[in-house]
Amino acid sequence: MSKIGFVSLGCPKNLLDTEVMLAHLAKAGYEITPEESEADIVVINTCAFINDAKKESIDNILDIAWLKENANLKGIVVTGCLAQRYRDELLSEFPEVDAVLGTGSVHSIVEAVKRVENGERYSEYKDENEVELGGDRVVTTEEGSFAYLKISEGCDNRCTYCAIPLIRGKFRSRPMDDLINEAKELVNMGIKELIVIGQDTTAYGIDLYGEYKLPTLLSRLAKETDVKWLRILYCYPDKITDELIEELKTNEKLVKYIDLPIQHISSTVLKRMNRRGDGQLVRDVIKKLRTVENITIRSAAIVGFPGESEADFLELCEFIREAKLERFGAFTYSREEGTPAYKLPNQIDEQVKQDRYDILMREQLSVMDEYNKTRVGKELTVLCEGYDKVAETYYARSEADAPDIDGKVFFTAKKRHRVGDFVRVLVEEADDFDLYAKEI
Repeated sequence: MSKIGFVSLGCPKNLLDTEVMLAHLAKAGYEITPEESEADIVVINTCAFINDAKKESIDNILDIAWLKENANLKGIVVTGCLAQRYRDELLSEFPEVDAVLGTGSVHSIVEAVKRVENGERYSEYKDENEVELGGDRVVTTEEGSFAYLKISEGCDNRCTYCAIPLIRGKFRSRPMDDLINEAKELVNMGIKELIVIGQDTTAYGIDLYGEYKLPTLLSRLAKETDVKWLRILYCYPDKITDELIEELKTNEKLVKYIDLPIQHISSTVLKRMNRRGDGQLVRDVIKKLRTVENITIRSAAIVGFPGESEADFLELCEFIREAKLERFGAFTYSREEGTPAYKLPNQIDEQVKQDRYDILMREQLSVMDEYNKTRVGKELTVLCEGYDKVAETYYARSEADAPDIDGKVFFTAKKRHRVGDFVRVLVEEADDFDLYAKEI
């Protein structure tokens, strides 16, 4: 049988789809190789959220196409968001691509590979709203460390800049018992941290149970599994309930960390974005979250949205200085065809967008520097993720650090540690993003 290679791009939600496809192929008897140059067929699971993501996806298709022309690669299968969004163009504009699967066809990966093996060109686009959620998966994150738990699919928020509803469909929650069972399986595999994800995790349960059930799910995950850490990402400000804040305060397994993408603070900009709630709601939610002792708040904003005035932007800068968010990222507005914002008047010049991004991130760099300095001299519990032989230090994450998006804690130790060990360390130094510590 063919050897299959994988390229997985984009967010953790996309990575879960990759893990499901890997499980389907492994069950069908295919050998998975981590080296694309050794593969007979490569599956590229793409992202298409913003222009940069689309460019990365296309660049990867072209890179893998080189192997087809100059090495032994026999076939290319493109899946994921780019495949869903540009279904009519991919096969016609990329003759190197042999098969394309939309986001509703993730469970058809074996059929697609078989068609390619037979020399056929193939495409399938099942209804993205009807795709089976969950399923067996091959966990690709660091063994013994963390794994993602996708609790929902799709989104109903309809932000004017966002193409996700076009790509992923309407919001659908997974049944709670299914999630508990999957979590138990992951913990039994040695996973120490479960990271709860979805397009909008705070909306979890509204479609199945008629009310927001994220706090209940987190409580059950803590009580019914032996997981050590729980972490939540992608929480919308308008759905941060008192019950969720209480869960953050009282659930000992739930790390004091929340990912809260605000997108902006100017009420006029938020209204044009069709975000639910204004700038005051965002401020009020952050104030409530600050009642959780030692909480780390991560957020993100878009600069250069159509009609964003200088005053709007300055308000955002002032907010960053005042809110002192421990983690913050920004994006320049990406004009996405098919979204309502694409046709909005007063589009912002690209150079102005970039200038505003640079200014905003300089403001946040100052906040981050100030925050990290306060951590020097403190004791932390960290989750070991590996050893750097060149630097001769272990690297890990604290409760304040989500994988891939936040910093790391580098630490020295007199005894040996394995991936997945929890270690108590003393922070000795800090830079803009990372901490340097020694084992206590």
